[in-house]
Amino acid sequence: MTYVELARAEREDFADVLAGLTAEQWQRPSLCAGWSVRDVAAHCVSFEGLSATELAARFLRGRLQTDRTNAIAVAALADRSTDALIALLRDNATPHGLGAGFGGRVALTDNMIHQQDIRRPLGLQRRIPAERLTVALDFARYAPTLRGAWLARGVRLAATDVDWSFGTGPDVRGPGEALLLVMAGRRAALADLDGPGVGKLAARL
Repeated sequence: MTYVELARAEREDFADVLAGLTAEQWQRPSLCAGWSVRDVAAHCVSFEGLSATELAARFLRGRLQTDRTNAIAVAALADRSTDALIALLRDNATPHGLGAGFGGRVALTDNMIHQQDIRRPLGLQRRIPAERLTVALDFARYAPTLRGAWLARGVRLAATDVDWSFGTGPDVRGPGEALLLVMAGRRAALADLDGPGVGKLAARL
């Protein structure tokens, strides 16, 4: 499968998860500080349909700061129903615009991480398809907004459920999903990792 096809499959799975949530679950805190499950879902579709001019205007309004720009984008969807957010995700399952960056790996990796930002607090376990997970792990090393390789410098990340490893130094072992989240800066995933390099990695998060 191409990266775009993998991204589409990930977004379709994400939409299915959201469609099964209760009203109470939509309001629960996610792993993203200060964001509810609904906020995360809104973020994942908040740049869809924007023209290049509208996109530039949004970033300028956010003073070119990612967090500020994302907050503005989420606020712009505050009046949308949860059904509308799900429909927007399904309608844009095939990535375009920002999500199509790096052949679709931006959308694949971003949606995979954010799906786990929702699933973990809600206790919704998942086995991520290996083909998608290894692509996301590789991309997370150098994705512009993640800097996974920088966070993991001086340790060796080794997945225990898929054929993937990266780096040199004391081992940090665990499920690929947990390694992905740690490279994305999620401290909650540290509990699923072990090995002599965990302390060194934790100090950087």
